[in-house]
Amino acid sequence: MHDVDTHPLQYLLRAAGWSALDFLARLDTVHRDLGYGPIAHDRKRVSRWIRSGVVPESSAQQAMAVMHGIPADLINARPWPHWLTLACTRHRLLDDPWTPALALEHLDRTAAQGDPMDRRGFLIIMGVSPVLAQAADAVPAYASSAGRRVGAGTPGLFEQSLAVLRRQDDQFGSNHVHHAARAQLRLIVSTLQESSYTLETGRRLYAAGAEAARQCGWTAYDSGRPALAEEYYLAALRAARTADDPAITANVLSFWAIARYSTGDPNGAVDLVTKALGYSGRIGSPRMDAMLQARLARAYARAGDSHASAHAQNAATDAYDRARDTDPSADPDYVYWVNWGELLMLHGSSDLNLGQPKDALRRFETAEADARPIDTYQEGQFPRGAAIYLARQAEAQIALGDLDGAVATADRAVGRMGGVDSVRGTGALTDLRNHFLAQRDVPLVASFLDRTASATASPL
Repeated sequence: MHDVDTHPLQYLLRAAGWSALDFLARLDTVHRDLGYGPIAHDRKRVSRWIRSGVVPESSAQQAMAVMHGIPADLINARPWPHWLTLACTRHRLLDDPWTPALALEHLDRTAAQGDPMDRRGFLIIMGVSPVLAQAADAVPAYASSAGRRVGAGTPGLFEQSLAVLRRQDDQFGSNHVHHAARAQLRLIVSTLQESSYTLETGRRLYAAGAEAARQCGWTAYDSGRPALAEEYYLAALRAARTADDPAITANVLSFWAIARYSTGDPNGAVDLVTKALGYSGRIGSPRMDAMLQARLARAYARAGDSHASAHAQNAATDAYDRARDTDPSADPDYVYWVNWGELLMLHGSSDLNLGQPKDALRRFETAEADARPIDTYQEGQFPRGAAIYLARQAEAQIALGDLDGAVATADRAVGRMGGVDSVRGTGALTDLRNHFLAQRDVPLVASFLDRTASATASPL
């Protein structure tokens, strides 16, 4: 267990299993790469930094920041060693007890990270099962008597703002919304830190913090930074469990599952969504059940388990049938986007992953043609999602030999992505172009590839 009073550099050395000389050797390499020259390999130097209050020279701090993926501007914004605590976040997200104070601390740390160095590589944990086990023992929030009193209406202001951000993300993509979500997260954190409130108000504030962190995680993932997204998801899960809010907990787990099955861990995604479904009885929302079952079907499809995926798809259909008879206003706002057309798009995506393009195409086309407008996929409201689904539809058409249809669908997909900032969206279109390459000798395909060469280039 980590002592919160431990010097951050000492903590990092222990967490990594490094001696002082190990650390200096690594620091020396970065220091040289930055053009600052060598660093003396004197273990006493590290001891003085930790125990004697000696402040490392600026070049050494710059090298440490690069080593740990911390923006250089935060070195000036926070004095030594406080800025280095941001490097402890990844380790401590996994190691710290699940208490309200530490949930708040992790929300604060993740919100303060700014736009760190691009973390597109490995996710920060090997498996999700230990985290889910720890989450079961989370200590719920309590009332606070410190600072100015905030009333029951304060969480509602944050909830309204976060609802707007969810819908803005649908329209504009991830980059600008990520910054706005981080600003909301910082404001929620400062309210929790500096105010007094009742138990119920405190729980709603933690739930709002969880949702803000979840939005930060989703927009980081949509920007092509899955490892950074996972840091936010871990902080969000801590806050959601502190709030003892089953709906926000399930929502965090479902979005985290997307990152997991999209980055090579479909079995971890299954574990996350299965845990989310365990909250179903407390949530009481068939619409949310339908979303979670569809997400479970996606995870199983990524794992190549067609039987389990089909079973989850049927469960999603059954849940949505129940949802038709309920008042949508009773559902958590997190599932405002779920309708029958959306579920069909998810099911079609699962079919495509399982090598069933004919079934996938049938689902995609049905989603856009339902007789009930309320159940038709709302392409205009979700341009990024529409572009991704259209790219998958075109992929199914390519697999079935319908190049004319595939190019027409692909053109629609490119049109939908105009003005939307999303690495996922542009990446889906780039993947689609790669599927077309085998047919580039066909004039229709060649024309599409030529006119979309720059429009679909992915920054990944």
